[in-house]
Amino acid sequence: MRRLPARNGVLVRIAVIHGVNLSLLGEREPATYGTMTLAQLDAEIERWAGELGLSVTTEQFEGEGEIVRALHRARLDCDGVVLNPGAYAHYSYAIADAIAGIAIPVVEVHLSNTSAREEFRRRSVTAAACRGVVAGFGADSYRLALLALAEKP
Repeated sequence: MRRLPARNGVLVRIAVIHGVNLSLLGEREPATYGTMTLAQLDAEIERWAGELGLSVTTEQFEGEGEIVRALHRARLDCDGVVLNPGAYAHYSYAIADAIAGIAIPVVEVHLSNTSAREEFRRRSVTAAACRGVVAGFGADSYRLALLALAEKP
């Protein structure tokens, strides 16, 4: 992977925000979401970020308002966001508005291919406010989102 040059001598800072039910990774529907736990995923994210010269923070929230507040905070001290809103992607206009309201790029990620699942999962209201969406590659969806932010900050 290409190493991203530091901006003003500081590694580029990325907030990784995991949404609702991601705390159950490794337990919940392993055929759909895999067997990796959230702690294991966070360790991989930190490793991938380091290879790209990125500094990351990872947080997981169950509540919609918590995700909105995390996005608001990220605008103050981060250069980009990787967001897995979970099921909120399909109906949270509050999260979509928060994404639209911050001046840093957000890449939406999903572990599963939401377009190949139930009808209600095929539309993301949050995606339209994001720079892009990566879905269906399991944990690698996060790696690809980090790469996208590193390549096109």
